[in-house]
Amino acid sequence: MIDQDTLNTLMLYAVTACGGISAALWLGLTIWTWRDMRQRSRDPLAQIAAALVVAVLNVFGLLIYVMLRPSETLAESYERSLEEEALLQNIEEKPLCPGCGRPVKDAWQVCPYCHTKLKKPCIACETMLELPWNICPVCATPQVAYEAAPAAGMPPPAATADFDGVASDGAQVEFVENDPY
Repeated sequence: MIDQDTLNTLMLYAVTACGGISAALWLGLTIWTWRDMRQRSRDPLAQIAAALVVAVLNVFGLLIYVMLRPSETLAESYERSLEEEALLQNIEEKPLCPGCGRPVKDAWQVCPYCHTKLKKPCIACETMLELPWNICPVCATPQVAYEAAPAAGMPPPAATADFDGVASDGAQVEFVENDPY
């Protein structure tokens, strides 16, 4: 059988091993909490507080930390904000050609794809105006009324098989080629 000294020695080794494992677990949990909180918050006080809660309360502190910690890391938050910004840029209203529906720029007079007249220049200051405007908002010069009929001597634009000359909002669309404006 095992004598008393051998049993005491075995118990000492077992307690030392359990203490070492417990100390390593405690230190590992504290370091993991510190690193995890650094990824989730820029506030140094919150990082220190989280590590101290785990250091003092051990496993119970870890449970408290896991319940109260921020749900996303700073990197995840940054990625989410980039995604939201990209979505907002896509949602912003971009001007479209009423004839073909392709994107156009505000400075264009005609659509380069289908030759639909988009804007007209002011007769005095050359500012680009919407077609129905009869006065320039920049220089207050009255404008010549714009009519959608083709000019005399110009043949009507050729109709395409897939387009009936009516925009999606019901307004007539004019295709202009060789337009002086």
